[in-house]
Order: sequence, then structure tokens, then C-alpha cells
Amino acid sequence: MAPFNKCKVVLVLEFNWILYCVGHAVDTCKVTISQHPFKEVDHSVNTVNITCSFSVSGCKGSPQMLWFRYRDFTHEALCTPECIEKFKVIGSLSDNSALLQINKLTVNDSAIYICGIAFSNSDSHTSKQTGGGTILVKRGSEKYSTEEYIPMIVLSSLLFLYSTTIFAIFIFYKSKSKLVKKTRKEDEKGEHHKNMSGQTVCRAIVQELYKKRYAQDHHQPECLEPDDTIYQNR
Repeated sequence: MAPFNKCKVVLVLEFNWILYCVGHAVDTCKVTISQHPFKEVDHSVNTVNITCSFSVSGCKGSPQMLWFRYRDFTHEALCTPECIEKFKVIGSLSDNSALLQINKLTVNDSAIYICGIAFSNSDSHTSKQTGGGTILVKRGSEKYSTEEYIPMIVLSSLLFLYSTTIFAIFIFYKSKSKLVKKTRKEDEKGEHHKNMSGQTVCRAIVQELYKKRYAQDHHQPECLEPDDTIYQNR
């Protein structure tokens, strides 16, 4: 009976050790992330910060802070592996917060920004999480400064002057063409009138001569008979 009790105690100790080891071998790292769902800025804003807060339990080491942007059915990883001048990531494990700074903000930067926290030394599926995303919207159209308006004003003025000049030249030549046509028609009409007047005068003279000759021929006395002794030139 004593040997059996000894074996039982040994087995219990072994199981307790196994459970102790298994319990400590299980990775319990868990990350929870929260983001503001919506952020809207005015068109005059050039720099904006998108915040992300997270809580950690059972995790060891320092987390990796990631940011993703979804726009026009495409996505891209920001600051991976390094940030460009436009973006900057600021994070603190003690404050449990991460911040994405966007510089030189434009309307094209309107998108969904998602924060990600990952503990790379943990195998737990809860050690790598992403937030619900923040929708960033820049209101209105881009406003141009006075210096940017100057070239547009100058170009518009030049185009206006060019159009006015072309229109004036067109009107001038059109008026001149009408005047030339009118003068030509008047000259042709005057020439025709002169010709008609000349023809009318000539016709009147011919008719008058014809009438006189006709009158002389038909008013000769019938009683007078030709004298054969007299030479008649006919």
C-alpha cells in the first residue's frame, strides 16, 4: 500500500508540473485598439493628426505600430519600412497611444486610415490587431493663394485682349468688304445707267430721223409725175 501511495504522489506531482508548464507556455498576449470613426478638416488645414489608442494585456516587449490607408478600392501601407516626408508616426507604449501625422494635406488625402499594433514576439492571434479605421475628409476645394491667382488673372486678361483684337479685325474686314461690294455695285449701276442713257439717246435720234424720212417719203405730192427729161438721182 505504501509503494502505491508513493507512486500516486509522484504522478500527482508530475501532472501538476505538466499543468504548470503548460499554463505558462500558453501565450495570453491580447491587444485592443480603438479609433475615432470620422475626422473632418477645413480646406485651409495643411497638417492633421489621426490618433489611435490601444490597451495591452499579457504581452512582452515593444509593439510595432503600423498604419494603412484605403482609398479608391486600393490600400497601401504607410511608413513601411520608413516614413516619407509627408507622413510621421508617433507612438508611446506608456501612454498606449499611436499617432499618424499627415503633412501637406490635400483633398486627395481623404481616405480611411487604419491603425495596427503588433507584438512580433508573440504567437497569439490576439497579439496583432487593427482598429476600425478613421475616415478623413478634407472639406471643399483647394483654395489658391493670391500669388497662385496672379498667373491665371494675367492669362485670362491676355486671352480676353486677343479675342477682342481678333473680333475687331474680323468686324473691320467684314465692314470693308461690304463697303467695297456696295461701291462696286453702285459703280456698275451707274455705268449701266450711262450705257442705258446713251442707248436711249441714240435710239431716240434714230427714231426721230426715221420719222422725218418716213414723213418726207409719204408726203410727196401724188400729182407730180416724174419728168423723164430731168435727171433724178435716186
